[in-house]
Amino acid sequence: MTHFPVASTLPVRWRKATASNPNDDCVEVADSITDTIPVRDSKDPHGPALGFTPEAWQSFIAGIRTDDFPTTP
Repeated sequence: MTHFPVASTLPVRWRKATASNPNDDCVEVADSITDTIPVRDSKDPHGPALGFTPEAWQSFIAGIRTDDFPTTP
């Protein structure tokens, strides 16, 4: 995993999840950096971002789709 201290300085176009809630509380992702998928908090666009390998990101997405993560009531 890579850490980017200031997400807004990355040369990427951020996109929000299509399933974001009405308050826009979601993550944003960019996919234009080779070998890294940057992810940031939409509420803090000038804050840090994390970078994941494409394989790690796809594994995470697959886990979401198969409901592998517990939720709290």
